[in-house]
Amino acid sequence: MTMREFVITTDSNSDLALEYIEENHIGIIPHYYMVEEEVYGGGRELTIKEFYDAMRQQKKVGTMASNPAVIEETFLAYEKEGKDVLHISFSSALSGGCSNVQVVASQVMEEHPQMKIVVIDTLSVSLGEALMIMKAVALKKEGKSLEETVESLEQMIPHLCVQFTVDDLNHLYRGGRLSKTSAILGTVVNIKPILYVDEAGKLVALSKVRGRKKALNTLADNLEDRLGSFRDQQIAIGIVHGDCEEDALYLKQMLKERFGFQDFLIGPVGPSIGAHSGPGALGLIFLGQHR
Repeated sequence: MTMREFVITTDSNSDLALEYIEENHIGIIPHYYMVEEEVYGGGRELTIKEFYDAMRQQKKVGTMASNPAVIEETFLAYEKEGKDVLHISFSSALSGGCSNVQVVASQVMEEHPQMKIVVIDTLSVSLGEALMIMKAVALKKEGKSLEETVESLEQMIPHLCVQFTVDDLNHLYRGGRLSKTSAILGTVVNIKPILYVDEAGKLVALSKVRGRKKALNTLADNLEDRLGSFRDQQIAIGIVHGDCEEDALYLKQMLKERFGFQDFLIGPVGPSIGAHSGPGALGLIFLGQHR
């Protein structure tokens, strides 16, 4: 029996560069976002600058998870091509998107028993998902089967470290991504919180420091604490930013000097996460001993 080809799909929250997506034929399930009453996503987009400027102008923003009809359409198109699907999903603890995909996947497989769809809940966000996608792409190119690829990816999940600092915690609180208590921690003048995505895929406050530069240094210190045996096993070091590229480049330079890293993925936080983290958010993503 010949092995069926599989495709890799993910959601728009993985913050992967468009060139990479196109080059590696990654299927994207959109998550949606709103500015005032206008809905965007799935082809109708604002530029990163337009989106964060809207937030700076205090315009009302919101987000919506993926649309089951779009998910079904995507999976059925692959079924017609005789392909299986490996879907790498945004954390189920932060969005209904993962369970939407799981529900549709089981319906499609029930109707098309020859098709296999595996949904991996990364319990991670943004470039945490992207690192898993890059790993999956590499394994697929090596000729690994869907099952072998899934096994490798599942072992990665506990080692996906996502830490970030934000300029204003109220965005996270308003979007229901952070508790009131955690948000209050950050409202004191110039206190910058360090947050991370924990083992359950939830967003939690790790510590708080005074001032932006100290926050960026703390991200680098935390990376050092977690690296352990993963020091030479990085796929790439991810740095995402809420329209504050200068700070992202400052952090990159610091990490190059301190640790000698050469491979970086740097890019903006897309709107459906950015609606919660706000302008000025800066995240660091890498593989470590523990989250």
